[in-house]
Amino acid sequence: MSSSIRDTLEEKLQRFEQLESDMADPAVQGDSARMSAAAREHGGLAKVANKYREFKKLTDEIHGCKEMAEAAEDPEEREMAEGEIESLRTHREELWEELLSLTVGGEDSHRTRCVMEIRAGTGGDEAALFARDLYEMYRRYAEHRRWKTEVMDASPTEMGGFKEITLTMEGENVFRDLQYESGGHRVQRVPETETQGRVHTSAATVAVMPEPEDVEVELKADDYRVDKFGASGPGGQHVNKTESAIRLTHHETGIVVQCQDEKSQHKNLAKALRVLKARIYEQKREEEAAKQAEQRKGLIGSGDRSQRIRTYNFPQNRLTDHRINLTIYKLDQIIAGDVAPVTDALIEYDRDQLRGDMID
Repeated sequence: MSSSIRDTLEEKLQRFEQLESDMADPAVQGDSARMSAAAREHGGLAKVANKYREFKKLTDEIHGCKEMAEAAEDPEEREMAEGEIESLRTHREELWEELLSLTVGGEDSHRTRCVMEIRAGTGGDEAALFARDLYEMYRRYAEHRRWKTEVMDASPTEMGGFKEITLTMEGENVFRDLQYESGGHRVQRVPETETQGRVHTSAATVAVMPEPEDVEVELKADDYRVDKFGASGPGGQHVNKTESAIRLTHHETGIVVQCQDEKSQHKNLAKALRVLKARIYEQKREEEAAKQAEQRKGLIGSGDRSQRIRTYNFPQNRLTDHRINLTIYKLDQIIAGDVAPVTDALIEYDRDQLRGDMID
């Protein structure tokens, strides 16, 4: 039985206790930057660490009661100890479910901001239109969840699709719910441009990245190159004469980000920096995930963009998620923004995978 979730919780508790010790250290108290960083991290871990501490205490009590029951010569005393074990186990299981809710989706599930990139894949104009449909689907879902969305950059096509579009979303559980959307999305339908009524297959990729806090990814001006250029609209025509669009190239990783959505160069730079930080943080996450790949082999939150995760079949009004063999015949409602049945099923699947990790 894998105990990876127990290992993770143990690490969180140890880190929480280390931070408690740090915050009591006069050297840390005298350094306001270190103190506020420790307090922020301590606050972020408090909920899960305290619950896990209680979980461990209950486990110890259960073992104590077991020993008492085994040693008891009086049947009444044994019965009392066994009754206590049942009550403690029930409480511990409830606590475990709460811990699962706090840990499902991995280290970054608590993030309230994320960056989403949608790119048209194979299929030309139809793929770009599908990328637009995915964007509209997520935008409506975000509206329903009262999440705030902001377009950071977009490359529209003449037919009204998107070669690619980058947006940020902000709100409660935003990354926890959307992280499973990362991967290849395939559509089967009759394109608007098709005169013979034939079904075509095209694709788009979605990447969902947690947006880190400023202190988590430090970027100095000499860490990246800034290129300024004139923003362009669909078909390449220039929509403004000034060089307001920004392209950033991060020297160490080679990551390139551009932003041309705003008329102000300053605003485009601020947006581009947010996306760049998210990309750098995501690369670190992917490196870490590769190290832990064996532990998380059964889980679905790997976010591998090359993996084909889902098919949208319009003629059959069917959505299929290939990772968990989920099929829903309500594609029209999902495309209209009712994505919850899919995200909820993915979260529950991940939770079920973790549920078995509770060790008696």
